[in-house]
Amino acid sequence: MVKDKQTVIEEFNDLINMSASDLEAWLKEGSSESAGWDKSDGSGETVGHESGRKIIEILNRNPDKDPEGYDEDDIDHMRRVVAYCKRHLAQESKAKLDPDSKSARSLKNWGHDPTKE
Repeated sequence: MVKDKQTVIEEFNDLINMSASDLEAWLKEGSSESAGWDKSDGSGETVGHESGRKIIEILNRNPDKDPEGYDEDDIDHMRRVVAYCKRHLAQESKAKLDPDSKSARSLKNWGHDPTKE
């Protein structure tokens, strides 16, 4: 069952614990590029890295997190982010134990720093 818009917004805002500027700085680090699956377009960018750029756009466009400030494309991406973060947080305890692990780096690409509470 697909989550309703309000639930997606709430869960996204709970899970994304990096600011747009923190995420932007992280994505400029080389280690952010060494986690995740490469996109199929041959660009060398990972899916998570691309997702991080989209998250930055969403956060910058709606810094007050006004539920009416998100369009359908935002909600669709937020839904993917929520699913990814929840799935990986449930499966991988290593991300919290080892901030340099591939799991932790991948989660950070998706806007969630597992070392933050």
